[in-house]
Amino acid sequence: MNAASKQNPKHFLWRIEHNVAVIRLNRPDRKNPLTFESYTELRDTFRELRYADDIGAVVFLPNGGNFSSGGDVHDIIGPLVAMEMKQLLAFTRMTGDLVKAMLSCGKPIACAVDGVAVGAGAILAMASDLRIATPEAQTAFLFSRVGLAGCDMGACAILPRIIGHGRAAELLYTGRTMTAQEGERWGFFNKLVPAAELEQEALALARRLASGPTFAHDITKTQLNQEWSMSLDQAIEAEAQAQAICMQTKDFERAYRAFVAKGKPVFEGN
Repeated sequence: MNAASKQNPKHFLWRIEHNVAVIRLNRPDRKNPLTFESYTELRDTFRELRYADDIGAVVFLPNGGNFSSGGDVHDIIGPLVAMEMKQLLAFTRMTGDLVKAMLSCGKPIACAVDGVAVGAGAILAMASDLRIATPEAQTAFLFSRVGLAGCDMGACAILPRIIGHGRAAELLYTGRTMTAQEGERWGFFNKLVPAAELEQEALALARRLASGPTFAHDITKTQLNQEWSMSLDQAIEAEAQAQAICMQTKDFERAYRAFVAKGKPVFEGN
């Protein structure tokens, strides 16, 4: 299958470390805004990751004390004002496709937030599987503050499932900043850590995920996403079938044999 190590994106920083794909947006002087090019390249990268057997997890890291200020005012918002409806719809579909690619990439995604994560930056954090942050992190789904609806890139579907309908509605209607402490209390952030420890914690989390049963992690991610639209009966049946598939893997046998030998299993993702 495809090797993620062969990818060479040009519009964000990318490296492979211990079977973890490490991503940073790379415009720290402007708090790492997204551009047409970085949106597109991120979408294509996550699509390719679906088939990358050499990657077990992904981690988004901040750069220069900030995660992302969202869509660039000059490079994106300015040109959008001048576009016709067909072009605008192509753009909004493309940004939505990035979230779809993240959800379907088959790898758990950890996100480390420092400084600002606003607009599309907040969406990248939201679309990740696990999120940790510094106490100073500020997250805002600020679309209403620029005259847009809060329903951007899946926010109205995903955010309520993370923090609850009422809290999501408040953030999406008002565009106000969610503090890191609120984010942790509401379940958006799994953990808060000091800024000096953030990247180490995020990388350690991603390495732990990548060293686990990655085939089974792919199944878990698939079920977490697909069961949104299932009845309880359908979900239980889907999980029965999914677990039976995982029971055929060598990793399941490795775990059993390691337990019998009083050792720790070494998973290989098959």
